Amino acid sequence: MKPTILIASPQMADPFFERTVVLLWHHDDEGAIGVVVNRHLDHAISEVISAEDGVQVIDHRHNRVSWGGPVETTSGTVVTSGSVEEAEGWTLECGINITRSQDALHRLLGAGEPVILCLGYAGWGPGQLDQEIQKGGWLYVDADPKLVFTEDPEHLYELALGALGLKEHQVWMQPIDE
Repeated sequence: MKPTILIASPQMADPFFERTVVLLWHHDDEGAIGVVVNRHLDHAISEVISAEDGVQVIDHRHNRVSWGGPVETTSGTVVTSGSVEEAEGWTLECGINITRSQDALHRLLGAGEPVILCLGYAGWGPGQLDQEIQKGGWLYVDADPKLVFTEDPEHLYELALGALGLKEHQVWMQPIDE
């Protein structure tokens, strides 16, 4: 499966994922992994990471800190449109890059690249996400940097549904309450 944006169905009852938009970059027979990109935390990046070796952490308005998911919530995953070295992370065909490297994060911030620092991530075991999609828990659309890095992140859920030509009240799927 190519990089995808998962959109929780409006009937999703799981408190972790209700009204979430997830950037999914890995999905195969062994499982799936992604990060929630629309649950913003009231922290500046400079409050979450420490400057090392004299690197200045500068917050830009296009950088944000998000709750990335319920797994490993004390670690960070960086979503960016900036350049990431192959050894540092993943380059997605849609123009979005993923890294868990603090060095890469400092470099990206220093270069003024747009960054979303996601604390934690979302993971699914073998077949789990496929079952949730079949039960009506998720809709999906191709990953799009314009959605992920929107200047209106508070409305990302509605924007993602809109990418499918839908509004929340038009969608009725079976609820997922796991």
